[in-house]
Amino acid sequence: MTARFEGRTVVVTGGGRGIGATTAARFAREGAAVVVSDLDREPAEAVSGEIRKSGWRALPIACDVTERAAVEQLFESAVREFDTVDILVTCAGIIKDNLIHKMSDSDWDSVINTHLRGTFLCAQVAQRLMVPNRFGKIVFLSSRSALGNRGQANYSTAKAGLQGLARTLALELGPFNVNVNTVAPGFVETRMTRAVAERTGMDYEALKKTSAEQTALRRTGRPEDIAGVITFLCSEDASFITGQTVYVTGSP
Repeated sequence: MTARFEGRTVVVTGGGRGIGATTAARFAREGAAVVVSDLDREPAEAVSGEIRKSGWRALPIACDVTERAAVEQLFESAVREFDTVDILVTCAGIIKDNLIHKMSDSDWDSVINTHLRGTFLCAQVAQRLMVPNRFGKIVFLSSRSALGNRGQANYSTAKAGLQGLARTLALELGPFNVNVNTVAPGFVETRMTRAVAERTGMDYEALKKTSAEQTALRRTGRPEDIAGVITFLCSEDASFITGQTVYVTGSP
């Protein structure tokens, strides 16, 4: 695999599991120094440990992205260890699904804060480093649910908001050679989708089969599918792409 990101430093939030973990490992394999951030230190350390075992560079950091002080500390630690931050990928997210008449204030606030406030804080701090360097790549993880999904008023709203945020930041940061894009996956086999099945009493294998049958490619997504698109958007091959949302759903 080519070292497309040699000499670059990447911060991946939500990097301890699922798409974030796979993306962090993909960047490391392609030469980047990777800061693996997660709410819990243990999964961040596990992912970083596997990366380092292969001879690549990684730094685990526990961070609650909804807290400004924690986000500031995340980037301070990244700069202290690797000098700067060139790429930001925001995968940190949670789900608290419910129908609108059952959704609590807490369910709404926690999802909105994690996805929207957390991404805003990380992007705001990251651009302070990218703008003076006149280089940066930022990718937000959205979802097909941004188009609307029953029982996910909070999640759908947050994911749609990320697409608007990306387009706005693309306009603001473009003059400084900073690209900002969004990736919106469909059904991907992760701990989060398994949790949805468990919570709703569905058999996970049956859910995967049903989801696969609804795609043009007749299969579900894998974290590797999403990591490949994210790394492409952060590469020089995508240097003229900004403010876009790429739907990665296995269907048109």
